[in-house]
Amino acid sequence: MNNIPSKQEILEWIEQNPTLTAKRDIAKAFGIKGAARIDLKQLLKELEAEGHLEKRKKTYKDPDRLPPVSVLLVTGPNDDGDLYAKPMEWQGEGVEPVVLLIPRGSDPALGAGDRILARLTLVKGEDHHYEGRLIRRIGTNPKKIMGVFRKHAEGGRIHPIDKGADKEWVVHADAMAGAQDGELVEAELAGPKGRMGLPRARVVERLGDPSAPRAVSLIAIHQHNIPDEFPDDVIAEADAAKPKGLKGRTDLTRMPLITIDPSDARDHDDACFAEADSDPKNDGGHILWVAIADVAAYVTPGSALDREARKRGNSTYFPDRVVPMLPDRLSGDLCSLHEGVPRACIAVRMVLDAEGNKINHDFHRALMRSPASLHYEEVQGAIDGAPNDRTKPLLEPVLKPLYAAYGALRHARTRRQPLDLDLPERRIELDDDGNVKSVNFKERLDAHRLIEEFMVLANVAAAETLIAKKIPLLFRTHEEPAPEKLESLRETAAAAGYTLAKGQVLQTAHLNRLLDQAAGSADSELINISTLRSMTQAYYGPEHIGHFGLALRSYAHFTSPIRRYADLIVHRALITAHGWGKDGLSPHDTEDIEQTGTHISETERRSMIAERDTTDRYLASYLSERVGTEMTGRISGVARFGAFVKLDETGADGLIPMRNIGREYFHHDADAGTLMGSDTGTMIGIGQRVTVRLAEVTPITGGIALELLEIEDQRMPQGRQSPAGRSSPRKGKKAKLKKDKLKRKVRRSRT
Repeated sequence: MNNIPSKQEILEWIEQNPTLTAKRDIAKAFGIKGAARIDLKQLLKELEAEGHLEKRKKTYKDPDRLPPVSVLLVTGPNDDGDLYAKPMEWQGEGVEPVVLLIPRGSDPALGAGDRILARLTLVKGEDHHYEGRLIRRIGTNPKKIMGVFRKHAEGGRIHPIDKGADKEWVVHADAMAGAQDGELVEAELAGPKGRMGLPRARVVERLGDPSAPRAVSLIAIHQHNIPDEFPDDVIAEADAAKPKGLKGRTDLTRMPLITIDPSDARDHDDACFAEADSDPKNDGGHILWVAIADVAAYVTPGSALDREARKRGNSTYFPDRVVPMLPDRLSGDLCSLHEGVPRACIAVRMVLDAEGNKINHDFHRALMRSPASLHYEEVQGAIDGAPNDRTKPLLEPVLKPLYAAYGALRHARTRRQPLDLDLPERRIELDDDGNVKSVNFKERLDAHRLIEEFMVLANVAAAETLIAKKIPLLFRTHEEPAPEKLESLRETAAAAGYTLAKGQVLQTAHLNRLLDQAAGSADSELINISTLRSMTQAYYGPEHIGHFGLALRSYAHFTSPIRRYADLIVHRALITAHGWGKDGLSPHDTEDIEQTGTHISETERRSMIAERDTTDRYLASYLSERVGTEMTGRISGVARFGAFVKLDETGADGLIPMRNIGREYFHHDADAGTLMGSDTGTMIGIGQRVTVRLAEVTPITGGIALELLEIEDQRMPQGRQSPAGRSSPRKGKKAKLKKDKLKRKVRRSRT
């Protein structure tokens, strides 16, 4: 028989274990099982009725006790210099508790009136109730840095890993948090500068060996504050989710909707099927279905899953891992359109004419069962005459009709003239240990283009439907280039002998004509890079502005709700528009739609930067054993401190610092985007072919330093050399200024 604890014993347990206060935690602590749980439940109700406890969801907490992390108001020091604080929000009926703050040497100075977030420890037998340690001041967000910790006699220093950051941080012995020499750590600003003029830091987290291959993406995750652990309530909601059935849905389980993804795809959120239109009025036309995972059925407004998905904004992809927007139970299972299993989806049926024009479309909330999950290469191989065992039975009934529909859409694309940049994408392959095995450029197949065109058309259909039904949504907006950037592109084109039309409303067709002029020439990459740099950043917002790059008037993201929150909002809008259920747009979704658009645009940019930084570090690691090797590339940018080069073999970006460009001074012309030698007149500009030597590689920052050897197949000319081996007009100018200043000082002293 179970021994039921006394009320006092329960209260003491809750006091000593503030994080284990659910009924099941209490039952486990006292060994209560079976029917005795009913007695425990009654005892907890009595304590609640007597005011000793209050129930918050499924946990019991002492109403007169402060939470372990609390917001405090500093009341000031006493006569002995001890610093005290009180809770900002005290809801207990007893005496307001007093908190003694225990400062650390790295803490900033606090005074009366400061509001702080502190971690509390309950104490007994003292004239205060809690001891508190500072987490941070309220309203401040301490500057954080990630770096390599180096131990010294009285503490240590942190060497930053950020590219371009060279200032170290000093760590006192009591702020090391046990960090070992050579470890990767995260630290935050902990006080004013010390004697050496260096900022003081406090180690917040130890992250292990910085040279480990798997640390590369981990560095980016921490450096850019990308949430990579799901809270317990989010995981609990995901784990409790059940597969959706056919009730209230269109039955598409017999339709051969297939998924086509990369061979290493971690999720499958879109499927497609096409067939010839049997309507005699649409001779040569096509019926195209695109089905997208019904994420909205599982991630409902206001849920823990929804709050976390909005916070993340999108999934972030690295070569060795994914930081998903949704837990794996959803992203890798219930919301992934796996082969052979029924899955909830929202599908759009689109009717195309023979020229690829969309005649009409309609949406369905449905249930599907994909007969195959294929990858791009095997689909393309089947169409090119080499089907495998998986694609052979699908070739005639499924794959060829898909390519026929794509052929029609290709005609429509040619007429529409979206921006057609030719910038190959690199692919980093890792071995089993996480080391870079190879760096290749991704091959662009018709299978890739087919899926892209299908997804673009489905996104257009979603936007058009919601506009027609006057339902709020988040558009994917891309504005036309700014006039000054467009003028810069014209100047670059003119310098290369090409023309970009002026004096008319800019259209993507004009830019494509410029790209066509340069195609196949030595200037092709220059013109493509310059055109890309003239573009504005796409973003999410509720205003119907259009998408310049795609040459579309109405565009929204609908096809990737597993990895983009914007698509989830569009799914909810479609549910509301069609009256499919109560899991459509909430009043909060509608009221905060503009703020949501701004937020997820920022998280998208954050992920892009983190992914780029990770790629830079992997490429630097890959090249680290080839220091001294000569390589070819193109100038991709110029700055006052040097020139950037994109290397041909890997696509890696390196910097030629001014000291490694030549033996003369180079003038930087920001408007023209050039560097010009003061002695020889040598001109360095974007797009020029160069041969460089790999001078220095720093894998932990991703930094690659180069030395310029040849430009446009010509050896760098030798300018006049100063005694130190390089002309330095800056030194001469400084010397003259110093001499003139001295003369003025002498004249003043004589008068």
